[in-house]
Amino acid sequence: MNPSEENFLNNLLSAFRFAALPAGTNSFRAEVKAFLQSSFEPMPADIRARSWMGFNAAFSKKLAARGWVGVTLPAQYGGASLDAFSRFVLVEELLAAGAPVSAHWIADRQSGPLILKFGTEAQRQFYLPKICAAEAFFCIGMSEPNAGSDLASVGTRATRCQIDGSSGWRLNGRKIWTTNAQHCHYMIALVRSSGEPQDRQKGLSQFIVDLALPGVTVRPIRDLAGDAHFSEVFFDNVLLTDDALIGHEGSGWAQVNAELAFERSGPERVYSSIVLLEHWITCLRKTPAVSVHAATIGRFATHLATLRNMSIAVTAKLVNGDSPLVEAALVKDIGTEFEQSIPSVIEAALAMDPDALVDAELYRAVAYVSQMAPTYSLRGGTREILRGMIARGLGLR
Repeated sequence: MNPSEENFLNNLLSAFRFAALPAGTNSFRAEVKAFLQSSFEPMPADIRARSWMGFNAAFSKKLAARGWVGVTLPAQYGGASLDAFSRFVLVEELLAAGAPVSAHWIADRQSGPLILKFGTEAQRQFYLPKICAAEAFFCIGMSEPNAGSDLASVGTRATRCQIDGSSGWRLNGRKIWTTNAQHCHYMIALVRSSGEPQDRQKGLSQFIVDLALPGVTVRPIRDLAGDAHFSEVFFDNVLLTDDALIGHEGSGWAQVNAELAFERSGPERVYSSIVLLEHWITCLRKTPAVSVHAATIGRFATHLATLRNMSIAVTAKLVNGDSPLVEAALVKDIGTEFEQSIPSVIEAALAMDPDALVDAELYRAVAYVSQMAPTYSLRGGTREILRGMIARGLGLR
């Protein structure tokens, strides 16, 4: 390892030294817990396990009424002006409870911050208040049928055109695996605005697409669990005005990488299976067999504590204005392994002890999470792509 590689590795490791949330977040956590106890009706574990895939616009509006949608956005745009640590606490409590947060999730986590950072003032004033009021839901237009995690090869194209005598864009192509597109108002799409797919990162731009525009077709995709939260979205000569462009034409690659740091580093990359784990432990408390699984539960608790610390460390970098791409990729990769191990371990435990005092709710929950767990290493960047990023960051490729 040469000196520069060793220096980068040391800096990367130092980024994950013990990290803690500021003491001031304790009172906010208590407030969130009290809200959930009074406003969140109890639901079975297999429903709560859907959490950030569970679409419930009414619940999102309840959160918005408390100022908890767009919490990190400035007050002048309807946000709460809280820092990323407060959002971490809010997200952690919502996921632990299994609250249905999918409606506002993308807009709160990345679309709003992206518009705040790269958008025009007119875009900020138009979109951000709607996001904070849970009146505008966003989806992500990245993956395509022939460009999954290899985003640099996207083929959906925006070409310059005239719209009623003014400059605009004509959008053609399609996106796939777009979460909740059938329920959302807008998509932020990464498309090619110049050059060819072989030009890779060059010539990519981001556009805000109103999904109600003529030429937009959304087709839901039903998954093995029976849900239809994924969609394929088609663009057939969709006309976009000039103000649909976010940032500068051709700057989409840098922007989308900044956006992905938000997507890959939060508690949702650690807590996707947490409702299942919690309900399994609840069932075990009712049976003498709990001691047999004590070591397994201890390992889960240790892994969770470590991953949580790493996620908080990345949050600290976001608070400082950094863009921790490699650190976020590392948290997402390790967090995915943790999330995927939970249903497989619980399935094995149930198979070894079929007479254990567990309920039908646990069987439904483990069935759902087991069906969904393979997607954990796909969404937000595949394991192979993330490890490639980490290797490049370490100077290994």
